[in-house]
Formats: sequence, structure tokens, C-alpha cells
Amino acid sequence: MTGDGTDDGADEATVLVVDDEEGLADLYAIWLREQYAVRTAYDGDQALQALDASVDVVLLDRQMPGVSGDDVLETVRERDVDCRVAMVTAVEPELDIVDLGFDDYLRKPVDRETLRATVDRLLRRSTYDDAVREYFSAARKHALLVESDDPTVADSSEFETLEDRLDELRDRLDDVVGGFDDDDYEVLFRRLSPGEGDDDADR
Repeated sequence: MTGDGTDDGADEATVLVVDDEEGLADLYAIWLREQYAVRTAYDGDQALQALDASVDVVLLDRQMPGVSGDDVLETVRERDVDCRVAMVTAVEPELDIVDLGFDDYLRKPVDRETLRATVDRLLRRSTYDDAVREYFSAARKHALLVESDDPTVADSSEFETLEDRLDELRDRLDDVVGGFDDDDYEVLFRRLSPGEGDDDADR
């Protein structure tokens, strides 16, 4: 498997794995290739070359030399590529994640079951409309920041803005929750319940 290569499976979904640790990227590909067509990229430039309309899910490392994962993510959204993106990284989430357009955020090390479950979940969410996808992205960011060891997070303007946006999105979701998968419905229900929020079960 090469940096710009494709594991030519006949699977209906395509996953792009991006990590500058080549052995780790190849391991993720091995875990996923029985179910999906998998492409690997070992830096940001290769990721952008491999990215096209056929990619359904991107698993993206944040810390890479040259073009960082954050830069790749920004380009994905600027190109308006209709794919879901999970950051898979050792970088601890801070307030800067509020402005990042990811759908999920996994902290390394990640095991095979978690990686596969994440891809399955993101593919399922691709069938939801934009407001629902934005809700789950915002809820994930909220959960990550609540778990943060930084005592200043809760009092920050970024966190307050995120919570306000979650409230707005909840108000728009009343008519669509009936079509949710059970796992996603549980996540939404927890976030809607007073005093409760997302936890790592959504990972």
C-alpha cells in the first residue's frame, strides 16, 4: 500500500486514512479494508491529492509536518466535499476545536473496534440533513471541552457560543429525531436532558 495508493476493494464506501506515521496509517487501513475501499496518505499534501468526490469518510491526524491536519480539514470544507471527517490524534482538544469542521474527534491510541464503529457511525450520519450533522459535531465538541482539564473553558466566550448554537440546533431537530438510529437517538436524548451531555459512549 503506498501513500497515494488505493486498496481496490469493491466496497461501496471509501475511507481516506491520513497519518504521517506510515505504519499507523497502514494499520488503520488493514483494520478497515475488509469493509471499505481504503486510501492512505502519509502527509497533508498526499491527503489533498487523494481527496475527491468518491471519498465518504476521512480519518485525519492533526499533527503532521508541512500541511497540518487542521489545514487539510479546512480545505476539505472549502472544496465542499461531501464527506465526514474524524480527527484521530494525540492532540488534546482545546478551545480551538470550536471552529474546526470535524464530525468526530478520537484521541490516540485508538483500537480497531473504536475505529470501525466511528466509520460506521459517520457513514450513517451522512444520511442525515445538515442541521442534524452540525448538531452531532457541536455536541461532540461540547463533550470534549466539558472533559477538558482546563478550568477556564467553561467561562470562555467560545464555549458560551457553542452552547448557544447547540440550543438553536436542538430547537430545529424536533421533527427529525424519529428517523434516528437508536445509538444516535440516545446521544441526542442525553444532550437534551437537563444536566446531561454526551460522553464517550458516542465514540
